[in-house]
Amino acid sequence: MIRISNIKIYKNISDEDILSEVIKKYKISKENIKEWHISKKSIDARKKDDVHFSYSIDMNLENENKLLKNKNVSKIEKIRFPEIVTKLDKSIRPIIIGSGPSGLFAALTFIQNGYKPIVVEQGDTVDRRKQAVDNFVNSGILNINSNVQFGEGGAGTFSDGKLTTSINSPYCHKVLEEFVKFGAPDQILYLTKPHIGTDNLINIVRNMREFIISNGGEFLFNTKFTNFKTKNNSVSSVQLLHLDTNLAEEIECNILILAIGHSSRDTFKKIYEKGLLLEPKNFSVGVRIEHLQSEIDKAQYGTITKLKLPAADYKLAFHDSDGRSCYTFCMCPGGTVMPSSSEKNTIVTNGMSYFARDGKNANSAVLVNVTPSDFKTNNPLAGIDFQKNLEEKAFVLGGSNYFAPVQRFDDFDKNVKSEFIGSIEPSYKPGVTLANLNDIMPEFVSKTLRNGIKFFDTKLHGFANPDSILTGMETRSSSPVKILRDENFVSNVNGIFPCGEGAGYAGRNYDS
Repeated sequence: MIRISNIKIYKNISDEDILSEVIKKYKISKENIKEWHISKKSIDARKKDDVHFSYSIDMNLENENKLLKNKNVSKIEKIRFPEIVTKLDKSIRPIIIGSGPSGLFAALTFIQNGYKPIVVEQGDTVDRRKQAVDNFVNSGILNINSNVQFGEGGAGTFSDGKLTTSINSPYCHKVLEEFVKFGAPDQILYLTKPHIGTDNLINIVRNMREFIISNGGEFLFNTKFTNFKTKNNSVSSVQLLHLDTNLAEEIECNILILAIGHSSRDTFKKIYEKGLLLEPKNFSVGVRIEHLQSEIDKAQYGTITKLKLPAADYKLAFHDSDGRSCYTFCMCPGGTVMPSSSEKNTIVTNGMSYFARDGKNANSAVLVNVTPSDFKTNNPLAGIDFQKNLEEKAFVLGGSNYFAPVQRFDDFDKNVKSEFIGSIEPSYKPGVTLANLNDIMPEFVSKTLRNGIKFFDTKLHGFANPDSILTGMETRSSSPVKILRDENFVSNVNGIFPCGEGAGYAGRNYDS
């Protein structure tokens, strides 16, 4: 295969029509093309008077050596994955705690290698979970077991379904291929910033579960992992509680995948009590910021281009003089700010977009780094207490009714309570309360946020718009805990494999 890169397109064409443009430019005979596909599509808007699409395509072509003389053409090798070899006893079924991305893909990998895993999930199926989330959005009634954080699909299901990473692994493309197999649009295979959208994710996650079940896997929803037993420092069984019947169950187990997510605070405490080695890790806290999407589009694309472009996004970072960092995260073009609490009497925010990204507002998290040195204790769970303290303060500041506290940026900068909403309407539901977010933040957080937002305005005009809405608090961008594991991904108890965001191995920061 060869790859033709840096294909500039200045008109609105379908992705299928890109082949005609390449054939014309490189004088390729269509009959010589054995196969082809788009490998990359992005928008180059670095120069506002030269906004264009940039494509790369891969081809299997007769007489390809002639094209290799061009600087934009290179030879590529087909991805080869390592062979998985295992001698595990298939009569003892592997157990996976959590049905978020890492849990689902662990189950899928087991199925593809002849095993029949049991997936334990304290939340509900994705369809019933959506009902619980919608109920919370509309009425403020929180289901602590099934919500934006817990349930089939994990926290990302209600967060736009972004599929970006800074790691370079052949498995990244395999993940995308699996999503397409279960119903995601083909374009995620080549867009530089692919996303699925919450509306599509609900169907895709359901399809994955049905495939796993049809091949011998099992899902235990509304079921909580409560404990595990060991023999000779190896896991021997897990203890579960079925929440709908309040009945306990114990299942034999020699492989336990902990894909518990970043919000499983009671599970972190239990495994710490049981002797699994944990350590605190860096994480971040901050707010959601909202702007008009039309203003973000104008700032990113300019006003000259006639191309039909998707809702614009951004990614910004700032380093303060005192060593603190501020960065944007989980930017949701045309999205909404979501109520994402998983414990009573707390306010947690997140962002969400549907696939069309056609909402009026753009939002993203603006976060400040927190390190273990910020705590007065060496307890590995101290970060959880730090998060929860902010969430509880936000609940009270918002009115103790699951309304979120919000503030115009101009008022936040002046350290005064907002008294009115300007040109940007907050999208958070069940509702909002005008407040002064400085009242509940540690000084280092509010100071770095102020400086960061002003700096971002120099990179993206209008970011520090006085009417920009800040909604508090965003505390769950990543896990504050790492479950230690060795080079074989095993914890200090044999047979227990921590993975994913909750284990601290899918950490998010300003450059990933």
